[in-house]
Amino acid sequence: MTALDNITLNDEGFMTDPTQWTEELAPALAEKEGITLTDAHWIVINFSRETAVDSGAAPTLRQITKGAGVTTKDLFKLFPKGPAKKVAKISGLGKPEGCV
Repeated sequence: MTALDNITLNDEGFMTDPTQWTEELAPALAEKEGITLTDAHWIVINFSRETAVDSGAAPTLRQITKGAGVTTKDLFKLFPKGPAKKVAKISGLGKPEGCV
């Protein structure tokens, strides 16, 4: 049994019920994306979750880089190939606006 056994993901890999997210789930969600979490990842994840609580939506790439103090280049290193989308998945949030 894995951490992900008790949650439901949609066809794109986003949690269907973001209230089920816990910090213990994040490493398993990250592993699905081929990412091993570091302190730098957690800065972005925590910022994204706080932003989503305030705004009701997953932050965009620009909001993450400005708010979390991470350059776009570093964000792409941390979360390759679609960082805003991957951050949202790992953070247990919905798909960010503007992501395809």
